[in-house]
Amino acid sequence: EVQLQASGGGLVQAGGSLRLSCAASGFNFEDYALGWFRQVPGEERVGVACMSGEYGNTYYAASVKGRFTISSDSAENTVYLQMNNLKPEDTAVYYCAADWRTTAPGMDVICSNFRSWGQGTLVTVSS
Repeated sequence: EVQLQASGGGLVQAGGSLRLSCAASGFNFEDYALGWFRQVPGEERVGVACMSGEYGNTYYAASVKGRFTISSDSAENTVYLQMNNLKPEDTAVYYCAADWRTTAPGMDVICSNFRSWGQGTLVTVSS
């Protein structure tokens, strides 16, 4: 059974940094796409950063490109989201997710239709 547990959220001032962690179990990273999504009340959940668990190729939403970095450590079974230069508009509940799918080196990772989810962690950025 795929299990995901996100942590690391909190309150930070604009311009600051946070690192989210997602402890994963029940699957091999090499067989999955991994991702971070966020949701603001009243809005849809959207993909922020996704990656191939096998090849490491990534996708970033335009709003976070250059500021956020997704990474994984298969030995530690953990997925990370490093968030730098945070802005008030980054305030949201962040979710980690995984999806069993085939990926290929150099192929865009589709940051949608993920089927396994962890609970969210709240990130609040004050101005």
